[in-house]
Amino acid sequence: MKTHTILNRQILNCAGKVGLTAGQPKVLEFLSQHGESDQKTIASYCEIEPATVGSILLRMERSGLVVRRQHEGNRRSLFVSLTEQGEQAAAAVAEIFRETETAAVSGLSPEELEQLKGLLDRLWRSMETHRMQHDSGEEKSEIQ
Repeated sequence: MKTHTILNRQILNCAGKVGLTAGQPKVLEFLSQHGESDQKTIASYCEIEPATVGSILLRMERSGLVVRRQHEGNRRSLFVSLTEQGEQAAAAVAEIFRETETAAVSGLSPEELEQLKGLLDRLWRSMETHRMQHDSGEEKSEIQ
Protein backbone atom coordinates (compact mmCIF):
# COMPACT_ATOMS: atom_id res chain seq x y z
CA MET A 1 0.00 0.00 0.00
CA LYS A 2 2.85 2.39 0.73
CA THR A 3 4.16 1.86 -2.80
CA HIS A 4 0.78 2.64 -4.36
CA THR A 5 0.41 5.72 -2.18
CA ILE A 6 3.81 7.19 -3.04
CA LEU A 7 3.42 6.45 -6.77
CA ASN A 8 -0.04 8.01 -6.79
CA ARG A 9 1.21 11.04 -4.87
CA GLN A 10 4.07 11.51 -7.35
CA ILE A 11 1.74 11.27 -10.34
CA LEU A 12 -0.80 13.69 -8.84
CA ASN A 13 1.97 16.13 -7.89
CA CYS A 14 3.35 16.14 -11.43
CA ALA A 15 -0.14 16.26 -12.95
CA GLY A 16 -0.99 19.23 -10.75
CA LYS A 17 1.99 21.10 -12.20
CA VAL A 18 0.38 20.87 -15.65
CA GLY A 19 -3.03 21.93 -14.33
CA LEU A 20 -4.69 18.55 -13.84
CA THR A 21 -6.65 17.36 -10.83
CA ALA A 22 -7.27 13.91 -9.32
CA GLY A 23 -8.94 11.51 -11.71
CA GLN A 24 -8.08 13.46 -14.83
CA PRO A 25 -4.79 11.67 -15.69
CA LYS A 26 -6.48 8.25 -15.86
CA VAL A 27 -9.37 9.61 -17.97
CA LEU A 28 -6.89 11.27 -20.34
CA GLU A 29 -4.93 8.03 -20.62
CA PHE A 30 -8.08 6.06 -21.42
CA LEU A 31 -9.37 8.49 -24.06
CA SER A 32 -5.92 8.75 -25.63
CA GLN A 33 -5.66 4.98 -25.96
CA HIS A 34 -9.27 4.16 -26.85
CA GLY A 35 -10.66 7.27 -28.52
CA GLU A 36 -14.20 8.52 -28.14
CA SER A 37 -16.18 6.73 -25.45
CA ASP A 38 -19.23 6.99 -23.24
CA GLN A 39 -19.13 7.90 -19.56
CA LYS A 40 -20.05 4.38 -18.36
CA THR A 41 -17.12 2.81 -20.23
CA ILE A 42 -14.72 5.45 -18.91
CA ALA A 43 -15.96 4.83 -15.35
CA SER A 44 -15.51 1.08 -15.73
CA TYR A 45 -11.95 1.42 -17.06
CA CYS A 46 -10.96 3.93 -14.39
CA GLU A 47 -12.69 1.85 -11.69
CA ILE A 48 -14.67 4.78 -10.33
CA GLU A 49 -18.37 5.54 -10.05
CA PRO A 50 -20.11 7.01 -13.12
CA ALA A 51 -21.24 10.04 -11.07
CA THR A 52 -17.62 10.73 -10.09
CA VAL A 53 -16.56 10.44 -13.73
CA GLY A 54 -19.33 12.91 -14.56
CA SER A 55 -17.81 15.47 -12.16
CA ILE A 56 -14.31 14.86 -13.53
CA LEU A 57 -15.55 15.23 -17.12
CA LEU A 58 -17.40 18.45 -16.30
CA ARG A 59 -14.16 19.99 -14.98
CA MET A 60 -12.27 18.68 -18.00
CA GLU A 61 -14.89 20.09 -20.38
CA ARG A 62 -14.74 23.49 -18.68
CA SER A 63 -10.94 23.39 -19.01
CA GLY A 64 -11.17 22.62 -22.72
CA LEU A 65 -9.68 19.12 -22.46
CA VAL A 66 -12.72 17.16 -23.68
CA VAL A 67 -15.96 17.64 -25.55
CA ARG A 68 -19.16 15.72 -24.88
CA ARG A 69 -21.80 15.22 -27.54
CA GLN A 70 -24.73 13.00 -28.39
CA HIS A 71 -24.69 10.68 -31.37
CA GLU A 72 -27.66 10.58 -33.69
CA GLY A 73 -30.02 7.83 -32.66
CA ASN A 74 -28.65 7.70 -29.11
CA ARG A 75 -29.99 10.56 -27.04
CA ARG A 76 -29.35 8.81 -23.73
CA SER A 77 -25.56 8.67 -23.80
CA LEU A 78 -23.03 11.42 -24.17
CA PHE A 79 -19.84 10.49 -25.96
CA VAL A 80 -16.59 12.02 -24.79
CA SER A 81 -13.53 12.78 -26.90
CA LEU A 82 -10.31 14.70 -26.44
CA THR A 83 -9.83 18.17 -27.83
CA GLU A 84 -6.46 19.22 -29.23
CA GLN A 85 -5.64 20.64 -25.80
CA GLY A 86 -6.75 17.32 -24.27
CA GLU A 87 -4.44 15.40 -26.60
CA GLN A 88 -1.53 17.57 -25.47
CA ALA A 89 -2.47 16.97 -21.83
CA ALA A 90 -2.71 13.21 -22.51
CA ALA A 91 0.80 13.27 -23.98
CA ALA A 92 2.04 15.07 -20.86
CA VAL A 93 0.31 12.47 -18.66
CA ALA A 94 1.91 9.61 -20.63
CA GLU A 95 5.30 11.19 -20.01
CA ILE A 96 4.52 11.61 -16.29
CA PHE A 97 3.55 7.93 -16.10
CA ARG A 98 6.76 6.89 -17.93
CA GLU A 99 9.00 9.04 -15.74
CA THR A 100 7.33 7.83 -12.54
CA GLU A 101 7.62 4.19 -13.57
CA THR A 102 11.27 4.65 -14.57
CA ALA A 103 12.07 6.27 -11.22
CA ALA A 104 10.19 3.56 -9.32
CA VAL A 105 12.18 0.69 -10.84
CA SER A 106 15.54 2.45 -11.16
CA GLY A 107 17.00 0.49 -8.25
CA LEU A 108 16.13 -2.91 -9.72
CA SER A 109 18.28 -5.10 -11.93
CA PRO A 110 16.73 -6.32 -15.21
CA GLU A 111 16.22 -9.74 -13.59
CA GLU A 112 14.53 -8.23 -10.54
CA LEU A 113 12.32 -6.14 -12.80
CA GLU A 114 11.17 -9.22 -14.73
CA GLN A 115 10.54 -11.06 -11.47
CA LEU A 116 8.51 -8.11 -10.15
CA LYS A 117 6.43 -7.97 -13.33
CA GLY A 118 5.72 -11.69 -13.05
CA LEU A 119 4.71 -11.44 -9.42
CA LEU A 120 2.47 -8.43 -10.03
CA ASP A 121 0.83 -10.21 -12.96
CA ARG A 122 0.14 -13.27 -10.78
CA LEU A 123 -1.25 -11.02 -8.04
CA TRP A 124 -3.53 -9.27 -10.53
CA ARG A 125 -4.79 -12.59 -11.95
CA SER A 126 -5.51 -13.92 -8.45
CA MET A 127 -7.43 -10.81 -7.48
CA GLU A 128 -9.33 -10.76 -10.78
CA THR A 129 -10.36 -14.40 -10.28
CA HIS A 130 -11.43 -13.60 -6.73
CA ARG A 131 -13.44 -10.58 -7.92
CA MET A 132 -15.17 -12.57 -10.65
CA GLN A 133 -16.10 -15.33 -8.19
CA HIS A 134 -17.36 -12.78 -5.70
CA ASP A 135 -19.36 -10.91 -8.34
CA SER A 136 -20.95 -14.13 -9.62
CA GLY A 137 -21.93 -15.24 -6.11
CA GLU A 138 -19.70 -18.32 -6.12
CA GLU A 139 -17.96 -17.24 -2.96
CA LYS A 140 -20.01 -17.90 0.17
CA SER A 141 -19.82 -15.58 3.10
CA GLU A 142 -18.49 -17.07 6.30
CA ILE A 143 -20.40 -14.51 8.34
CA GLN A 144 -23.80 -15.96 9.29
